[in-house]
Amino acid sequence: MAITEESRHRMYQRLEEVMGHDDASILMEHLPPVGWADVATKRDLDHLATTLELRFEAALHREISALKSTMLLTMILSNATLASVVVAAVKLL
Repeated sequence: MAITEESRHRMYQRLEEVMGHDDASILMEHLPPVGWADVATKRDLDHLATTLELRFEAALHREISALKSTMLLTMILSNATLASVVVAAVKLL
């Protein structure tokens, strides 16, 4: 059975008769604005979590790969600089 605005309004009127305006309004505010089909389920949240985890892992892998390349280049250049300093120091002695 689909929930319509008309059925929601009838329910609100009945709740207002039984519970009063304030309590009926509070209770109605806790209902989804449309049918339950628009409410996320645990399965929806699990799927979202899996998707986000895969995206995060892929992005992390890309960043680590880029960082490894940068670190390798930095180490090669610093070793070349150190070797140049050692050669210059030996020539001076």
